[in-house]
Amino acid sequence: MNMQTYQEMFEKTKKDNEGVFIPFIVAGDPDYDTSLQIAKTLVDNGADALEIGFPFSDPVADGRSVQNGDLRAFKSGMTIAKCFTFLKDLRKYTDKPFGLLLYYNLVYQHGIDEFYKKLSEIGVNSVLIADLPPEEADDVILASKKYGVEEVFIVSQATSNERLADITKIVSGFIYIASVMGTTGARKEVEHDSTELIKRVREHTDLPLCVGFGISKPEHVKEVLDAGSDGVIVGSAILNIIEDNLDNEDVMFGKIAEYIQEMKSATKKE
Repeated sequence: MNMQTYQEMFEKTKKDNEGVFIPFIVAGDPDYDTSLQIAKTLVDNGADALEIGFPFSDPVADGRSVQNGDLRAFKSGMTIAKCFTFLKDLRKYTDKPFGLLLYYNLVYQHGIDEFYKKLSEIGVNSVLIADLPPEEADDVILASKKYGVEEVFIVSQATSNERLADITKIVSGFIYIASVMGTTGARKEVEHDSTELIKRVREHTDLPLCVGFGISKPEHVKEVLDAGSDGVIVGSAILNIIEDNLDNEDVMFGKIAEYIQEMKSATKKE
């Protein structure tokens, strides 16, 4: 199966003097067909990779925007089986990397080995389990290595240097840096502590760093890239566009395309 690896993606953007732009959506939000078209719109308008959420009933790391996206997906009839089909359809459309951001119960209930086997067969690049501490992740790390799926972990301002050193030993693909303490959601500005965290993480690893949680404007992108990040992950701002234009899909797709182009342009370095 032809698909670009994260390593290839980061090497390409570095060569092009750009940062990586990764948008996030919830599979099936607001319904299967529209969600798949949104994913294609992201790919066609400059996204370097995608992050896909599986809808979950209690997404403790996510704010209102993602929670509402989960609810819309559930209302449209999304199931785990349909989520896997969504990933298959997406992989048929693009060779760009895409990964999952989801919660451990979905993996555990499905069966860890079987879950990662399916992802490998589909061609999913990575998994980030938001509520699984690295200290308890032995089983999923074993499965990820067995099936060649990258295992991504989140670090935050609360992550000690000692714990950070442990995480860098087991993470692969890239490190997800949470720019704020708390849940996801578009914010007005990047906190100063976030730029300091980027520099602190960089002292511990050569792995690519991608910043998420609260990134929503071009100036946010430039700020975290200037601080040493290799890329950004943006979700809530896109889900807000979906929510605000549910009654007009053409407008929704147009606004998403315009936003993705604007944010990707902000990754281009001087």
